Amino acid sequence: MFGIIFGGIVLEIVVVAAILLILLVMLKFGNIVVTLILNSILGLVVIWLANSFFMLGIMYDWITWIAVAILGLPGVAAIILLKLLGISI
Repeated sequence: MFGIIFGGIVLEIVVVAAILLILLVMLKFGNIVVTLILNSILGLVVIWLANSFFMLGIMYDWITWIAVAILGLPGVAAIILLKLLGISI
C-alpha cells in the first residue's frame, strides 16, 4: 500500500515539475518572440516613414525583415545609412 501511495506522489511531483519546466521554457522563448515582433513592427514603421518622407526606396525583403527584427532600431539605422551610401541590400 505504501508503494502505491509513494509511487503516485512521486509521479505527481514529476508531472508538476515537467509542467513547470515547460511553462518556464515557454515564458523564456515567449519573451524573445514578443521582442522580435515588436522590433519588427517598430522598425518597419520607421522604414516606412523614412521611405515616405525621404523617398529612399528601401525594399521590404527578407534581409530587411531579419535585420530589423534582430537588431531593432540600430538595424533600421544601418539599413538607412547603407541606402544613403548607395549600398543596396
